[in-house]
Amino acid sequence: MKLKKQVTVCGAAIFCVAVFSLYLMLDRVQHDPARHQNGGNFPRSQISVLQNRIEQLEQLLEENHEIISHIKDSVLELTANVEGPPALVPYYVANGSWVVPPEPRPSFFSISPQDCQFALGGRGQKPELQMLTVSEELPFDNVDGGVWKQGFDISYSPRDWDTESLQVFVVPHSHNDPGWLKTFDKYYTEQTQHILNNMVSKLQEDPRRRFIWAEVSFFAKWWDNISAQKRAAVRRPVPTGEAGRPSGLVGNGQLEIATGGWVMPDEANSHYFALIDQLIEGHQWLEKNLGATPRSGWAVDPFGYSPTMPYLLRRANLTSMLIQRVHYAIKKHFAASHSLEFMWRQTWDSDASTDIFCHMMPFYSYDVPHTCGPDPKICCQFDFKRLPGGRISCPWKVPPRAITEANVAERAGLLLDQYRKKSRLFRSNVLLVPLGDDFRYDKPQEWDAQFFNYQRLFDFLNSKPDLHVQAQFGTLSDYFDALYKRTGVEPGARPPGFPVLSGDFFSYADREDHYWTGYYTSRPFYKNLDRVLEAHLRLLRSLVSLKQVIINAAHYLVLGDKKTYHFDPEVPFLQMDDTRLNHDALPERTVIQLESSPRYVVLFNPLEQERLSMVSLLVSSPRVRVLSEEGQPLAVQVSAHWSSATDMVPDVYQVSLPVRLPALGLGVLQLQQGLDGPRTLPSSVRVYLHGRPLSVSRNEAFPLRVIDSGTSDFALSNRYMQVWFSGLTGLLKSVRRVDEEQEQRVDMEFLVYGTRSSKDKSGAYLFLPDGEAKPYVPRDPPVLRVTEGPFFSEVVACYEHVHQVVRLYNLPGVEGLSLDVSSLVDIRDYVNKELALRIRTDIDSQGAFFTDLNGFQVQPRRYLKKLPLQANFYPMPVMAYLQDAQNRLTLHTAQALGVSSLHDGQLEVILDRRLMQDDNRGLGQGLKDNKRTCNHFRLLLERRTLGREPGFFSKLAAMFRGLIFHSSRNRNREVREGPSTSYPSLLSHLTSMYLNTPVLALPMARRQAPGPALRSFHPLASSLPCDFHLLNLRTLQAEEDGLPSAETALLLHRKGFDCGLEAKNLGFNCTTSQGKVALGSLFHGLDVVFLQPTSLTLLYPLASPSNSTDVHVEPMEIATFRLRLG
Repeated sequence: MKLKKQVTVCGAAIFCVAVFSLYLMLDRVQHDPARHQNGGNFPRSQISVLQNRIEQLEQLLEENHEIISHIKDSVLELTANVEGPPALVPYYVANGSWVVPPEPRPSFFSISPQDCQFALGGRGQKPELQMLTVSEELPFDNVDGGVWKQGFDISYSPRDWDTESLQVFVVPHSHNDPGWLKTFDKYYTEQTQHILNNMVSKLQEDPRRRFIWAEVSFFAKWWDNISAQKRAAVRRPVPTGEAGRPSGLVGNGQLEIATGGWVMPDEANSHYFALIDQLIEGHQWLEKNLGATPRSGWAVDPFGYSPTMPYLLRRANLTSMLIQRVHYAIKKHFAASHSLEFMWRQTWDSDASTDIFCHMMPFYSYDVPHTCGPDPKICCQFDFKRLPGGRISCPWKVPPRAITEANVAERAGLLLDQYRKKSRLFRSNVLLVPLGDDFRYDKPQEWDAQFFNYQRLFDFLNSKPDLHVQAQFGTLSDYFDALYKRTGVEPGARPPGFPVLSGDFFSYADREDHYWTGYYTSRPFYKNLDRVLEAHLRLLRSLVSLKQVIINAAHYLVLGDKKTYHFDPEVPFLQMDDTRLNHDALPERTVIQLESSPRYVVLFNPLEQERLSMVSLLVSSPRVRVLSEEGQPLAVQVSAHWSSATDMVPDVYQVSLPVRLPALGLGVLQLQQGLDGPRTLPSSVRVYLHGRPLSVSRNEAFPLRVIDSGTSDFALSNRYMQVWFSGLTGLLKSVRRVDEEQEQRVDMEFLVYGTRSSKDKSGAYLFLPDGEAKPYVPRDPPVLRVTEGPFFSEVVACYEHVHQVVRLYNLPGVEGLSLDVSSLVDIRDYVNKELALRIRTDIDSQGAFFTDLNGFQVQPRRYLKKLPLQANFYPMPVMAYLQDAQNRLTLHTAQALGVSSLHDGQLEVILDRRLMQDDNRGLGQGLKDNKRTCNHFRLLLERRTLGREPGFFSKLAAMFRGLIFHSSRNRNREVREGPSTSYPSLLSHLTSMYLNTPVLALPMARRQAPGPALRSFHPLASSLPCDFHLLNLRTLQAEEDGLPSAETALLLHRKGFDCGLEAKNLGFNCTTSQGKVALGSLFHGLDVVFLQPTSLTLLYPLASPSNSTDVHVEPMEIATFRLRLG
């Protein structure tokens, strides 16, 4: 009762303060003498006055927001200090549904009005090139361009270079895939180590030679296996001795490490956590071992490009970058408009702070025949690895010739013609000519052939002043430095006249209608496993970083009596809740053997926000009692554990309960055998056989009803929604919110794509369907299993090739606001077919849909009828959504897959692909190694509101701002003309986080009683603001090998979000803070003794260490800090 009174008083206080504050603001507005209107246009003299008033209004709103936030914190503190959580026991009501009593603690959704402004857009110069607009306007024809098949004839006058000579940089390179046709180790042993060994000796022979390298993973392995003498020949030493002259190939500029990532990552399916982590890994290694800091990005082999990568490179302090695999029609268009070099800018950027200079290679490939100029037949003659007698030759049947005094003039003239033609596609007279291919330069003979012959050509060209050309070997940064010098700008600055571009380069086609959209889904088992490993890696890094402070392993954090416990590394303290027999297997759940004495389970929340989540564990008996850390009995739902559609697993049961866990913290449950009648609540089950003669397992612990031939639709419900399913298919049909009378159509169906019957067919990379998808027709009707209980209900539809589970959680907050959907797919008997899931709605999407890029940002898409079906598929690493003026439907995913919207109101996802042939892109095999794969989704239906900001006065301020800028919009091109991006809601962000970073259950290993007592662990004093994500907390490596540094890398991401989605009665706590975080009080019981902002990969300090531990992060930005706790 005391708690209720406190909450009531505080709630009344919030109401009174809010009303009084709003009254004061309204009074200020009404008595504003500057509020005059003249036909909708404001006199210029009054615009600034009105703007000042609006700023005052916003300031008052912020003050009101801060007051409410303080009251909210006080109320939460009061409720948190109450002795033990109340035991909420669900109860069954007359209409046949379960009711979970509400928690006595209040929930807050307190969003700063200022934080809503970001998604509305702001002032900023519109980029000349927006890729969505470019794609809508391009014809995407495929006209034969002559020798440059995908381009056009290029002409020039020899006098074009009379005033400014052509400067040519030939850049030798070797692209080494860390695992493709061979394993990483086999590539290293058979090729890569020889490339790098030859590099050292051959570059030392002539200081004019250059070479670039990108994949640090290979370089690090090689470094560990070479002599100290060879290392000294490579690294950049600390300047000493003779005037501090740097020696070594890195120090003197002969060898450049480009990009510097651990790998050259795929940019379609990769999550931004992985992109950043591999970049930090590579950069930290380079700094420690070579003293090298990458300056330029080199990405010749990703199949399409995401703007996330240029953002990350720019924040890592790189100034320039290069890309290659872009749709041939876009390359042609950019070449014709001299736009192959541009400043790549993020769509939200209004001050050019994210700009990075980007060079797009113009031709088909990055191999030698397609890099010297437009005619591959001629360029191939200058790939001297293909000299007669070698293992490879030129497909155009004209072989290279060694350069001699007798032929150098003729050969140099032929090559210069290609250089000149290629240079006509660019805005400067500095030309980049890559010289390499996959795993090149593994033999010393190739080094000699390329370098000797090219040097003879360069010497001849450079000796002829009338040719107005200067040719040399160079690194990638040599080229960019020369370009900046020629154009008169600092490195990384925008050269005069060069365009600005925003958007991405998906989807990629290299020729004809061969779109590389199949690989967005190919091998989904490993895409799912990749996401699981990422979550565990992030978890491990966080715990190891905290361990360095607390000097104990993770299990020690939850021990109640540390003094009496002795750790034995031979006897594990905790075990995983699931295990895999091997890397090809689905996880198998651990069964906890119940005893009369308690079995402890430690639960880890990887999120930086407190969460209420459903936790399900497998136990050996349906007679189970679950106790909190304090020993208080908790209500649980007990269900059967099924091995198939109709078979229960004997002596294995699932116990499920809601658990509230601290931010980034550990919670503790106690499980023991015994029955607690009011709190151990069994699930009820209905099985629909649809006439199939099958027997169904029974267990006396669970009510079970078998329905032989029922086909009537049925519904499940929770506190937020009622969900209808087809009685025939068991698939979703519609959703009705509890506060609405009308149902929203959200129906699902499975589809099958075939591949073409002749010529080119679908393969691992390419998606070449034989037309639109056909309905999936199972051999037998599905068996449906409907489970209902107090905390969750679910529908399982068991088909021959897919088992789909749609689960509805009866919980407040994030878990209860969306549908949990999982599909166990097995298409190992398919031949050249692909299984897809289509979601159909009544949303009037008008050809538009939205997909995320790397889980970092969202890109608007548009279905283009002029393109083939396969061209309209895009990568979906974490989400895709449809929307109209009323609703938004978001499909969240726990694994990267390909997605499209081929018709209004529809989303279509490719679940798995089985293809029997190679698609002629080098892999040499089809997709025939399919596994049973579980695809996991969340489906979130949100109501859109007319205003995009909470609160009447915030909307009023936005309206006034629109009036001010309206009259000048046509005159001022600096104002954006509509959104070029889109943002998820905060609820949507949190839904994605819940899906991709689930609670990790760690049962305590069986021990002789009595075992040590366990307690929860709260590393954070409070949750972070809900628009912040603690992206990484990783220990840095010290100078000494194998030892960790006392410093930790802290990466915070402040997410952009849309306030235009309804945020009433969400049932969870969420507060924003205008980007401010007090790191000094973030860690419970720990002080921040050192804090320094740095570049993304920690190579460059951005400011001196400060005594202040309060930080500010702008929306969408990722901030990195060197952190030391004590």
